[in-house]
Amino acid sequence: MDKKQYRLGIDIGSTTVKIAILDEKNEVLFSDYQRHFANIQETLARLLVEAREKLGEIDLVPMITGSGGLTLATHLHVTFVQEVVAVATALKAIAPKTDVAIELGGEDAKIIYFTGGIDQRMNGICAGGTGSFIDQMASLLQTDASGLNDYAKNYKAIYPIAARCGVFAKSDIQPLINQGAAHEDLAASIFNAVATQTIAGLACGRPIRGTVMFLGGPLHFLPALREAYKTLLPKADAFVTPDDA
Repeated sequence: MDKKQYRLGIDIGSTTVKIAILDEKNEVLFSDYQRHFANIQETLARLLVEAREKLGEIDLVPMITGSGGLTLATHLHVTFVQEVVAVATALKAIAPKTDVAIELGGEDAKIIYFTGGIDQRMNGICAGGTGSFIDQMASLLQTDASGLNDYAKNYKAIYPIAARCGVFAKSDIQPLINQGAAHEDLAASIFNAVATQTIAGLACGRPIRGTVMFLGGPLHFLPALREAYKTLLPKADAFVTPDDA
């Protein structure tokens, strides 16, 4: 009896491993998202075991993307797709009205313009203004990223903080902590700094207009971070955060 073939997408990021198994109708049958703490193969194996326990024995056609995926793809002889190409291809298929996509990962940030031709921009070797930066700043306030989000909901003031470098940001935040600045204001200021860094560092003056799609873990899980971007993007018409951002 012929078996159906399902598609397995694997994303090996700088801090997390994500997998998704889709059927022929593009319905997601299984997905998960876990930090790998540099144990990439073990984390991926654990996710695949979980998928098999839920779905049983099925035939999979895999592809790998992500900043840490090329070596694994080569080792496993699995097709590798560059992550910006993967994001752009997916959005053209499922959200063709997207004008600009903004994505934050563990150690990278991307802006993809769709109007007037594809224009893909990605940060360089510095992780300033990304998920790892948010984690680092949260530790200064003795909380985590979710805790920052909770604090930022009730802010009253925004302080200037340099998001392009964790060292510089710490030198901005520590005196404010010592002076008794409210955690709510500091959290909102951190998110504002992240949004400013992405827009200034990647847009480089090109306007962000139309429908803006928010992607990546930080923007998916932190509504207060999304609000920081919205405040800085008055020319956008709409902001969308898909269920599987």
